[in-house]
Amino acid sequence: MQSAIFVVGALLMVIGAVASVFRWGPAFYVYAVGAVAFTSMQMLQSYDGSNFVLRRLRRIVIVSDLLFLFTAVLMFASQGNAFGLDWLTYVNYVQNNWVVTLLVAAILQLYTSHRIGSELEKEAKKR
Repeated sequence: MQSAIFVVGALLMVIGAVASVFRWGPAFYVYAVGAVAFTSMQMLQSYDGSNFVLRRLRRIVIVSDLLFLFTAVLMFASQGNAFGLDWLTYVNYVQNNWVVTLLVAAILQLYTSHRIGSELEKEAKKR
């Protein structure tokens, strides 16, 4: 069940992000639901071993998850000036900056998924 929620959440995130680029109104909601599902399933996973590298990679995954959720907030704010900021501040710091946080989060996820897999293989070979 967790794997299905994880995959559906990831798909909703992709659909929401792509639809948001094309200015589809409810794209934020699709992305937000997907981000909550995806990140909650990743938060349920844990590593209880003593390998320092895997513990560090796990913390990076959590940072990436928080960036995915922050991306949803920025997508909402990009729908209009939701924070009540003056126009110049809004344009400089909020409008469409969700793309940057999404990119950073995706790169971190890609890096950690590759490194966690290789570290787990190293541990398996040691045994």
